[in-house]
Amino acid sequence: MTLKTETYLIRDDGTIPNNERLPLVVYRSAIVVPSTEEAVQEFRRRFTGHGWGGLWVNGIYDFHHYHARSHEILGIAGGEAEVQFGGPSGPILTLHPGDAVAIPAGVGHCRRSAAEGLVVVGAYPRGQEDWDLKRATAADRTQALKEIPQVSLPPNDPITGEVGGIVDYWR
Repeated sequence: MTLKTETYLIRDDGTIPNNERLPLVVYRSAIVVPSTEEAVQEFRRRFTGHGWGGLWVNGIYDFHHYHARSHEILGIAGGEAEVQFGGPSGPILTLHPGDAVAIPAGVGHCRRSAAEGLVVVGAYPRGQEDWDLKRATAADRTQALKEIPQVSLPPNDPITGEVGGIVDYWR
């Protein structure tokens, strides 16, 4: 089975730096979701098995934010969400159970709406688990513009491992 991906290169909007070098990668139906709990376990297994750590299970913040010191993967284990990427004028994507999104350092994200039962599994590449939380402010932006270029590329894709996904799109 071929994994269906979508990519979005999101440019600096003047407030949120985004990442003009690395695209956001959306994996549609990255895993089969027999139940939310099984989906949580499968995302955990994939992420840790491919060298991503700092795992958490929760939701997505409902304000525009980004991480300047780490890349992030979000796996939708249950529910559905509309998430806006790149700031207030960026694309709004509907994410379904089984979908995942690889978010490059600097790319803004904000939950616009969610169906009841939204469960998200998140992780960061090994060595980037000490993530930061930045908002759309001038002070955060100034610091982020220095930090984002220093973030190293992960050796493996969080969904596929050594080939495909961000291994192809971010190299």
